Amino acid sequence: MDYKQAGVDIEEGYRAVGKYREHSKMTLNDAVLNGIGSFAGMYSLGEFFRGAGMLEDPVLVSSTDGVGTKLDIAFRMKKYGTVGIDCVAMCVNDVICHGARPLFFLDYLACDKLDANVAAEIVKGVAIGCQETGSVLLGGETAEMPGFYEAGKYDIAGFSVGIADRKKIVDGTKIREGDILVGIASSGPHSNGYSLIRKVLPNLDEDFEGVPIGMALLEPTRLYARPVLGLMERIDVRGMAHITGGGFYENIPRMFPAGEKKLAAAIREWSWTVPPIFSRIAAGCYNPGCSGPMAQKLGASMLNLNDDLKKQMFSVFNMGIGFVLAIAPDEARTAVEYLESMGFSAWEIGYVEKAAGQGAEKQELRFV
Repeated sequence: MDYKQAGVDIEEGYRAVGKYREHSKMTLNDAVLNGIGSFAGMYSLGEFFRGAGMLEDPVLVSSTDGVGTKLDIAFRMKKYGTVGIDCVAMCVNDVICHGARPLFFLDYLACDKLDANVAAEIVKGVAIGCQETGSVLLGGETAEMPGFYEAGKYDIAGFSVGIADRKKIVDGTKIREGDILVGIASSGPHSNGYSLIRKVLPNLDEDFEGVPIGMALLEPTRLYARPVLGLMERIDVRGMAHITGGGFYENIPRMFPAGEKKLAAAIREWSWTVPPIFSRIAAGCYNPGCSGPMAQKLGASMLNLNDDLKKQMFSVFNMGIGFVLAIAPDEARTAVEYLESMGFSAWEIGYVEKAAGQGAEKQELRFV
């Protein structure tokens, strides 16, 4: 028996790496000292500083994440390109929460049996995400593990490294009572809550506004790096939150200073446009047997009438807001107008107030 008979096709791996190399080229810059295929990627900070200007006290900022069970929908729909974008977004959107500029990204792709075309389509999405966020796709790993993963399924994860000047790091310490919370539109569920979505929306071929709902669920996570970093050059952004798993309740309070939390978020209910996919998901949570246009209407109604359902939805999903910023009241309108000019819908969705209660009873977010 040889390695191929054991389930690992070395030649297919070589073919995949060749395709990766082509996709990575679109992300390279002068700071990259080698290419895909080396044992490790090398990125020259000297070249970066010459191009971007010297930072007084440079700090590296990093984040790692994956795509989760959204991958199951991608493989059932045989659409592979968007999950690579998701992987980049989930990492880079976290890095920029602290005001860091993304430098480079690495990915990890694992499967039962490698198909170079499928793997390359996934990595192409990674390269697109890197290009849109100003990141270099510096390298990665493809692991073929026969008998470990389900046949035909892949997993992808990655990590992003960015850089910030210590004096410009955004850590929430500048947030004040009365600051305005500006929300930036999401493109849908992004990459969170799909274990629930797959239970309540089992039929991916169901018609949803003219397309199979499975395709709507694969809308990639929005990449907020360019508009957010551009906004930071214009105004003082005091805090930021990427709305991922845990929805509003878990993520918005994370922008406040660590330790004794004396501030809280007050969210103006329905002060933004909620994408219709969330009404359809809500209907599935409330009545798993419903489907079609009537289900969407039911979900929209129940989000207004059923407080338990509404709390669950805001505890799991972004509900149409993928990124939140804390802005001084006199600069909030400027922030919204700039984000809109960059093609990102944005709204003043609430404000910062003193936290009510003490200890375990402390309320860090409420709807008004």
